[in-house]
Amino acid sequence: MMPNDNRRLILLLFAIAAGAAGIGLMRGMLNDYLLSIFNFVGIYIILAVSLNITNGFTGLFSLGHPAFMAIGGYVTAILTLPLMRKSMFLPDLPAWLAVVELPLLPALVIGGMLAALTAMLIGLPVLRLRGHYLAVATMGFLIIVQVLITNGDRFTRGPLGLNGLPAMTTLWWVYPWVLLTIYTAWKIKFSSFGRSLLAIRENEMAAQALGINLFFSRIGALAIGAFFAGIAGGLWAHLITAITPGSFSLIMAFYIVVMVVVGGSGSITGSIAGAIIVSLLTEVFRPIEEALNVYGMGEVVMALILILILVFRPEGLFGDREPAIFSPRPNFPTGRAPNKIKGE
Repeated sequence: MMPNDNRRLILLLFAIAAGAAGIGLMRGMLNDYLLSIFNFVGIYIILAVSLNITNGFTGLFSLGHPAFMAIGGYVTAILTLPLMRKSMFLPDLPAWLAVVELPLLPALVIGGMLAALTAMLIGLPVLRLRGHYLAVATMGFLIIVQVLITNGDRFTRGPLGLNGLPAMTTLWWVYPWVLLTIYTAWKIKFSSFGRSLLAIRENEMAAQALGINLFFSRIGALAIGAFFAGIAGGLWAHLITAITPGSFSLIMAFYIVVMVVVGGSGSITGSIAGAIIVSLLTEVFRPIEEALNVYGMGEVVMALILILILVFRPEGLFGDREPAIFSPRPNFPTGRAPNKIKGE
């Protein structure tokens, strides 16, 4: 193991220990409201980093992340719903599903896997599109998922949604998944698969000439991102103890895209920073909106921030790079070539 690898391993172990100590202190010192904010920040980090795998590394523009979040959230909610409440809310469930009550971990994993499987199926036709055509197609997929959930009374209770879910999401559940999401994205970015994704983003024709399978690389990135979006959906449902079709809308897609763009498309560190900034700003504006009885101020501010970022710093806060200490070696090609000619 190289000295740099030893230093990074020590840093990782220190970060894990410090994180565990921090969670313990927060649970002992903070009230429920502040703890819920930290939980939401962690969930948004999972969403932003996982979308960055699809949008940032591969150069796709998907607006369907909330759809995968909804799939994972509903599957997790149904699998963990207590049997008595399940028989009352969902009396028409199939017999084999009506008697299932799983702990949170296996339910989360199943929800994430079904979201990933859905991403692979939807990716077969959708990923043949490019640019704004892909954005419109994924937006249509999000609307389709919302309509199916709204009309699937037998499994989802329709527009009423599922409430009274067990409040199982805590900091101890959220932040290990945050760490796993970040670690997975880091391993992908600094691997041969990640280099393939970055090559596709920079120049599809050149990547294909080098033997990279464009379609399977894209669908792999989409499925991995969808898996963690499904995990985030399950954590979300058991944090607010309710889930409805309206929870996963185009506004949610807009927020997640803003997080990635503000931090830097292609940067894991940037996605983390963007998620923290956007989620905290949202919480700051919520009491102001309630006090003034004027709603939508947060969305307006987010839109203005996005416009300013696109005008004055289109590469985002971090561009597509990571701090040097997190790169596997100093000369690793993580971003766009600085002397790249526009239009190549």
